[in-house]
Amino acid sequence: MRVAVLADSDTRWKWGALTANRIVSDNQPDGHRLGGYLLRGRATPTPRQLEEVGVRADSLREVTAVEFLREMERDAPDVLVLALVGGAVQAVLHGLARVTQDARLTEGTRRRPVVVTGYVGVVYEKLADGLLLRHGADVVLANSRQDAERFRAVYEGVGADASSVTEAALPFLGGAPYEKHDPYTVVFAAQPSVPETAAHRTYLLRRIVEHARLHPDREVLLKLRSKPGEHTTHIEELPYQKLAQRIDGGLPANCRLVYGHMGEVLDRTDLLVTVSSTAALESLHRRIPTAVLTDLGVREALGNHHFTGSGCLASWDQLDAGHLPVPDETWLARQGVAADGAYERAFDEAREKVTGLLAQPQLPPLQPYYSLTTARGYLPGILARHHLGPDGAPLPGAPAADKDPGPVRQIVRRAARGAYRHGVQRVAPVIRRMGEL
Repeated sequence: MRVAVLADSDTRWKWGALTANRIVSDNQPDGHRLGGYLLRGRATPTPRQLEEVGVRADSLREVTAVEFLREMERDAPDVLVLALVGGAVQAVLHGLARVTQDARLTEGTRRRPVVVTGYVGVVYEKLADGLLLRHGADVVLANSRQDAERFRAVYEGVGADASSVTEAALPFLGGAPYEKHDPYTVVFAAQPSVPETAAHRTYLLRRIVEHARLHPDREVLLKLRSKPGEHTTHIEELPYQKLAQRIDGGLPANCRLVYGHMGEVLDRTDLLVTVSSTAALESLHRRIPTAVLTDLGVREALGNHHFTGSGCLASWDQLDAGHLPVPDETWLARQGVAADGAYERAFDEAREKVTGLLAQPQLPPLQPYYSLTTARGYLPGILARHHLGPDGAPLPGAPAADKDPGPVRQIVRRAARGAYRHGVQRVAPVIRRMGEL
């Protein structure tokens, strides 16, 4: 059994690789071979980020969409997990549809892979847009019962086939159940783009520092996703590392910045605080006290509206005074984080569906909802971003996949990526501040 994962960021690589392992491992007593592909772009993970994720593959290399499709044409795996942003999923689906219509793949024993996709965390924005861009995969994973219902409603509402929607769970939940620690440890799980403004991020940092000063017997950790210059799923224009340098008197002795695997940080956490990070679900799954902040409002733009009804909404004032939120069990069950043993069965449906598809002599052609008939004014632009034409074929000038990039091309790529990150983290904030004058 050969499984491939195509991912475009560190977080999505983690989700894709763990998902692949969960949906095929139980069906393969002799194991499976995991091939990893990183889609070249602004968020392509660095070696440090990949090491922090901690998920290993038998092979791993960086590709463009066109290079990846040519690889699939030469040697397609049995199962393909697309751990990508919606537009990239749609482009690869159309490219695969063209490739797998080739007679070389439809005749004899060769066949297209079973295609699986989904979301890396909480789905709180662009629900219809993201879902329709993922339509066409054989399996569209929903991370909870609530998401599965919402996904089917969107597909059925536009007249698209909803049979691909499959209820599962986030593949990285788990870990040891909560036990109290000494010293008592409060962890703030930072997010790259929530909140966005310097004022709001500075406010949160100041409240973290104030909590540490109010409770000198506690250890207060600011868990960061990436180092300056690195990118993850979302763009971080204002890293907390830089904001921390402006704190009067510096950070207290019991307050510090930390990196590392989220699971390892949760191993020593007594209270997890966040605005809307998926880390809240990891924490709740372990039954760690978890607070979703209301200080900046409960708003769709922040994503914390997803936690209404959870019992976890709280403010820093309440936390400073000793309040510990108590989660609602019904809400937890609908989110797939109930600690009743159900999580271990969460991927059964996905395994059964993938097994059934693999058993078919030939799979039907890939048929995404978006086509030149349904979205002539939208689809070509999505495909062009990945150097594909309206028919899914590579546009003229697309990079070749049958040779490694030369030294000049590698230097240009690194320089372009560095310039982009410099522009996002240094130039863009200055321009924004000038516009506010």
